[in-house]
Amino acid sequence: MRELVSVSTTGAELFVDGRVVRLDGLAPGSDYELAGVSFSTVPDLGSVRCVFATANDVHFGETVCGHVTGADELDAFRVPDGATPYPEVMNAGVVADIAACGPDAVVVKGDLTDDGVDVDYERFLEVWGGAFGERLLHVRGNHDCYKGQQFAAWRTQARELDGVTLALIDTAREYQVGGSVGDDQLEWLDALAADARQPVVVLGHHPVWDPGRDQRTDGSQWISPEDSARLVEVISRHASIACYLAGHTHRNRCHRIGGVPFVEVACVKDFPGGWAEYRVHELGIVQVFHRAAAPAAIEWAEVTRAMFAGYYGPYAMGKLEDRSFVVATG
Repeated sequence: MRELVSVSTTGAELFVDGRVVRLDGLAPGSDYELAGVSFSTVPDLGSVRCVFATANDVHFGETVCGHVTGADELDAFRVPDGATPYPEVMNAGVVADIAACGPDAVVVKGDLTDDGVDVDYERFLEVWGGAFGERLLHVRGNHDCYKGQQFAAWRTQARELDGVTLALIDTAREYQVGGSVGDDQLEWLDALAADARQPVVVLGHHPVWDPGRDQRTDGSQWISPEDSARLVEVISRHASIACYLAGHTHRNRCHRIGGVPFVEVACVKDFPGGWAEYRVHELGIVQVFHRAAAPAAIEWAEVTRAMFAGYYGPYAMGKLEDRSFVVATG
């Protein structure tokens, strides 16, 4: 198997014969064919001012994936008795890869645990906080508050980096699967964007509902339609807001509303075992999607590629333009 995972201005990531191959030192805006894979690098966007990374849906404490209630014909996936739990394997691989890229900040946007158990949240803090310390920002997802739990429930958080401001909001609500955004959060974001002197990247666990693409329901896949409309209105009002980054759906997808990218990034815990690097250049921000490179992480990811009768692999990976793209800022 030979796959193009992502491209950047000076590099590319390939998946070749069961290994992650990361290439660097390439020329911007150039065509290549390496290891039997053809690709083009991203055009030159000027010098890099900072790098940040995001991950989501890490699910410490989970023991079974791929099970759907009422669909017993679908295979469920679990590690053998006595083996290391797969969230430990996948999180270790992703944390090691992120640490190697030396980011200025790391954002984990929800579903830190599988069932909101305190010891699993403590394990998340041990693994991620131990690696990144004060560089780490995190917020809860729906899996963290199904039973009314309150940890990682900060309504808003902001972090100033060289060239970008990160604005993280809590979209999860107790006892709910779908997302919400409150008046206080919208007012906070409105004021932050109005005062911003550099691009703002907004992050949350749930993606927005897009009236141009999604059937209108108050379902579990996004922020409610009403709150999505209000959030999109705030984002569209401010040229300073560059994009919105989410997780929750366990897939890579980038679509644009009014020219602004609204992004979903695939999960850590199973296929493809992914995370996203953001290189903030003088003239734009490049998303570079990565797969965990550790052999044990690749082994589990490839097993779970076959979930949901084989449909999960293409769904989770998305298209190249869902994984690698430029967010215009200049």
